[in-house]
Amino acid sequence: MKVYVVDSNFFIQAHRVNYPLDVAFSFWNKVKELADSGRIISIDKVKDELYDKNDALEDWCKANLPEDFFKSTDEVMAEYGSVTAWAISMNHHYLPNALNEFLAADEADAFLVAYSLADNENRIIVTHEVSQPARKNRVKIPEACAPFNVRYLNTIEMLREIGETF
Repeated sequence: MKVYVVDSNFFIQAHRVNYPLDVAFSFWNKVKELADSGRIISIDKVKDELYDKNDALEDWCKANLPEDFFKSTDEVMAEYGSVTAWAISMNHHYLPNALNEFLAADEADAFLVAYSLADNENRIIVTHEVSQPARKNRVKIPEACAPFNVRYLNTIEMLREIGETF
């Protein structure tokens, strides 16, 4: 079964921009439904990014996401090694600060790519990041996905792909 691995911006952008928790109940009910069924999951590093603000989004996640929603990245260290090796090999393109940020142990992006790479046939990243291959000051998820043939899409593309409406 295909599983969609959601980036922190899946939640943050929905909450702050498109689907505020106090207005778009049907969106958040759909997120809960997809999480409960295992169609969407995320990783521990995304949890850390979401659970550092003590805000309404963090409260919603704690109250509505299954206990096993955030998967451990401990099992994907070999894939993480491949992603980090790729990033380091791109030091001719990216600025040092961009690589340092991407490779920071508390940053989710490289781990999202590694987690999806570990089961490339079934795991698809859901992010709002857009490919910007010429950008030098930030490593974007789409650029890190490309050399590993890891699929990524945004929230609406995911909902269309799985035939969900709300």
